[in-house]
Parts: sequence; C-alpha cells; structure tokens
Amino acid sequence: MTPLPFFQVDAFGTGPFTGNPAAVMPLDHWLDDQVMQAIAAENNLSETAFTVPSEGGEADFDLRWFTPAMEVPMCGHATLAAGHILLKGASVRFATKSGLLAVTRDGEDDSLLKLDLPAAALHEVSEPEVCEALGLSPRPIMLADGCNDSIIIPVDGEDEVRAVSPDFAALGKIHRMAIVTAPGHKQDVASRVFVPYAGIDEDPVTGSAHAALVPYWAERLGRNRFTALQASKRTGLLDCELRDGRVILGGHAVTVIEGYFQI
Repeated sequence: MTPLPFFQVDAFGTGPFTGNPAAVMPLDHWLDDQVMQAIAAENNLSETAFTVPSEGGEADFDLRWFTPAMEVPMCGHATLAAGHILLKGASVRFATKSGLLAVTRDGEDDSLLKLDLPAAALHEVSEPEVCEALGLSPRPIMLADGCNDSIIIPVDGEDEVRAVSPDFAALGKIHRMAIVTAPGHKQDVASRVFVPYAGIDEDPVTGSAHAALVPYWAERLGRNRFTALQASKRTGLLDCELRDGRVILGGHAVTVIEGYFQI
C-alpha cells in the first residue's frame, strides 16, 4: 500500500461545512489517469485536485482536476483549495489546461485568498432544451466560451434562483454547465449551478462559473467589483472583480480533513 497525502478543504464558504468541499492531493509525480479518476470517484466530491511540482519556470505546480466522472479543463474552488494547502508565501502559481492560474493572500486580510482566472467571452444563444430541463420558459441565454461549456440563464430575482427545480435526467443529457442567476438580496448577485453531465447535479460553489458570471454582471451592474452568493444548501460567498480581462475571486478556505489515501 502506498500512502498519498490527502486534504479536504471547504472553499468559498464562511467556515467548516459551508462553501464547496474539494480534495487536494499533492503528488511527487503524476499517477496514471485511470488511477486519478478512480481516486476522484472514491472521494465522491465535486472535484479532486492533483498537483505535482512544475518543471517550468512560470509555475510552482502543475494542477489537474477530476470530478467523480471525468477530468475537467477548469475548476475554481479546487484551485483555491490547492492554494490554501500549498501557499507558503504571498502567492502560488499553477500551470493548468486553462493557462496559468494564481492564488494570492490578500494584503489586508491574511485569511482571505484571491484566485485569478481568465474572464470568459460571452455571446447570446438560444437553447430552449436547457431552459425546459430547468423548468424555465425559453429565453435568450449566454454561452461562455472556454469555461466548461457554461451557459448563463437569467431569471428575475434571487427567489426564482432558489426555486429552480431541474429535471436532472434531462439536463444530464446536455453537455452544459447551467448557471441560473439574478440580482441578489443581501449580495449583489445570486446564482445556482448545475452540471449533471459531469456527475454533479448541483455544485455548491463554482469558481469557474464566476469566470463567466463576473463579466456578465460587470456589464449589467455598470461596475467591476461586487459580491456574489451561490445559493446552494451549503452556501458560497465570493468577492468578485473584473480586472484587465481577468476575474479575481476572493474567498476563504478551511481544512476539514487531513490524512493519507492508501492505494
């Protein structure tokens, strides 16, 4: 049996049992893809983040993410979780399939971490089958290029966001991360995120979704900084900023499990 370091981190929450749990497994070298996929399925969290020390000069670590069902090209909350575990100084840089991502410690609040993601490009599409699977009437929606096949579906208010009750069997046949969003009550923006095609019916807090939501809402709010609530049962809170074509997401992370995975 080989022991592999294992951490479970609640990211973008207000403390333990809030936000989105992610497994972080720092490795010395990559395991076979099938083994990493099996570990992610065994963990049964929305994401397991695997890292190895980077051989390039730009990054400190190479980073890959697996859901219980597949490897994905971008994940925000598991990157924040990996930064929480691996950050030793002011920042840590990750080489990923979505380019170079960084997690930094906020200069004013040491407990606040900031995740730097590329902002998604958005364009309007019509996909009535997605709206139908969400139990919503057909409406114009926004497709986010290069962001886990995200689509933004606007509704009128936070109460309607909370009331959405998807047909997960129907939605799971559509290769889309469905983001239902509206103006919030206490926070500027509210959303919920559904990704059944990737083995995640509802994601508790989704950093990659906010790579699309931040440019979407920056245009509609008329400002580049605002707060966001992901209104899942676990609740997620994010500080959002659009800066020079990048999305900066501020949030907290806490380690809730530490140990070893035996294979």
